[in-house]
Amino acid sequence: MSALITKLTSRKLWMAIAGVATGIFIALGGTASEVTTVAGAVTALVSAATYIITEGKVDAASVSAAVTATQEAVSTIADGTTATDVTSTT
Repeated sequence: MSALITKLTSRKLWMAIAGVATGIFIALGGTASEVTTVAGAVTALVSAATYIITEGKVDAASVSAAVTATQEAVSTIADGTTATDVTSTT
């Protein structure tokens, strides 16, 4: 599954698909102006989607780190130790 995801995220694959799609579009009677318009729209949509997905992953990592820190703090409090107890034993 990982190999498939890697292949689907390959920029070379998407450039090849874009090239084939453009060729087919022009062969079916599309003009250069239409190709430019469609390419611009696709670029804008992909950029926005990529930004949203990336920010979501960053936010998820931040929340995960906060949860881990909170769990460690609660665990430390539940054990009855303090930060000075932990540092003095090492």
